[in-house]
Amino acid sequence: MQKNDERMKTKRVFIGIFGRRNQGKSSLINAIAGQDIAIVSDIAGTTTDPVKKSIEIFGIGPVVFVDTAGIDDVSEIGEKRIKKTEEVLKIIDVAIFVISENIFGEVEKKWMENLHSHEIPYLIVHNKADKEKLSETLKNQLKTYGVPIVECSTVNRVGIEQLIDSLVKITPPTAYINKSYLEDLISKGDTIALVMPQDDEAPEGRLILPQVQLIRDVLDNHAIAVCLQPEELEDYLKTQSPNLVVVDSQIFAYVSKILPTSIPLTSFSIILARTKGNFQDYLKGTPFISKLKDGDKILMLESCTHVSSCEDIGRHKIPKMLRDFTKKQLHFEWVSSLSPLPDLDEYAFVIQCGGCMVTQRQLYNRLKQVIEKQIPVSNYGMAIAYVTGIFERVTEIFNQ
Repeated sequence: MQKNDERMKTKRVFIGIFGRRNQGKSSLINAIAGQDIAIVSDIAGTTTDPVKKSIEIFGIGPVVFVDTAGIDDVSEIGEKRIKKTEEVLKIIDVAIFVISENIFGEVEKKWMENLHSHEIPYLIVHNKADKEKLSETLKNQLKTYGVPIVECSTVNRVGIEQLIDSLVKITPPTAYINKSYLEDLISKGDTIALVMPQDDEAPEGRLILPQVQLIRDVLDNHAIAVCLQPEELEDYLKTQSPNLVVVDSQIFAYVSKILPTSIPLTSFSIILARTKGNFQDYLKGTPFISKLKDGDKILMLESCTHVSSCEDIGRHKIPKMLRDFTKKQLHFEWVSSLSPLPDLDEYAFVIQCGGCMVTQRQLYNRLKQVIEKQIPVSNYGMAIAYVTGIFERVTEIFNQ
């Protein structure tokens, strides 16, 4: 089905900006935005920690610039700042590497190698061109890296438009164009029943993001979205036979009992997990739940920061389900948002939420650390399906 790519550009692209202190990184952000959104000073080291600034770039859409501390600060506090800057590599989609006054040494080479190893597309900006032009010798050296090189001046805006054009060209479309969640699973005219409990955990006056995203995706695929609360489903099924039922994972047990096996069933969390990547790792890792032992530590990864309650799925419900299912003394720890992961060697199992609040690349980089350690990984929906006894049923549609 043909999609309108401009309309689909709704994901935020994270753009990291790196370089030594006092290279004009913050000034570049202001020049690109056309307004003063980043603090600028002639004092080296004004930007001490990564700072996020949101703007819109024509050709990409909404972007978040992550302004970082200087990579050449060798003081004790500077080393801590550089470690925070290194964490930025795990959350960005594209990067701008800033140099000026023809200064290019080992520190720049190291960081450009980091960008290459993290598979982050980037461009090189030689800033402050009004003070000193890029030398032919350094230009030829930089060409060996095979990335765009732009000469800029934030004083007279020389090269800013070229910088923006180059940024658009190197940003992969997957960073800003939403992939359809259901395009290969449903057809025009299909009826998709979305079962959404509006309980104490549901936000007042609105739906949670995965529910909104799925409703929109059903409409984009010219199918029919029917939204129900769990108590309405049984009566609905007496007269209707939807092509697919998508539910909140927490009501798997109830829905699986009343839904005919001829109707495909899955959850919002599982659909998101499939689209965000790492899906095969979830399929492979989830059955490890049956092998958990007394004393095992399980790491729960949340993609957002929120106030927890006794009804919280990741903090309370899933831990209780796993303890009841395994009959083991399991220990749980949590990491929220994109906070750095702890020492993974301590954990026997990792469970990731649906990831609706993070980008595909951010989720990929986070779970890459887990998978490289060969630690089994699952996601909220699959873990609940497994302990409910319907894991095969709710993933069957994706294997057809």
